[in-house]
Amino acid sequence: MRDPAIRKLKREYFGIDAATDVLSFPAGDFPGPGARPLGDIVISLDTAKRAAKDLGTTLERELALYLAHGLLHLLGHDHQTRADARKMERLERKLLGHAGMLARSDEL
Repeated sequence: MRDPAIRKLKREYFGIDAATDVLSFPAGDFPGPGARPLGDIVISLDTAKRAAKDLGTTLERELALYLAHGLLHLLGHDHQTRADARKMERLERKLLGHAGMLARSDEL
């Protein structure tokens, strides 16, 4: 998704008129047994490209970070307080260190 489209979503659903890197939309309750979707994750490709360039990393690594961040939001995590933000960052690093995800640093 491009910045104008994600900005529109953020304005419409969150009341904030600004582009962002990632948005998460929980799926809500589903009737019946079985697997249930967590929801949708929307990522700004424009923001990811800029951040990758600014941070000297790859687009793939930046997208993996946004995906991990969005997934944590769908699992109920947030970063409204400093402590919550630090916890989310730790969980992101943990997710990014698992097979199939990319670690951002060698600290893992």
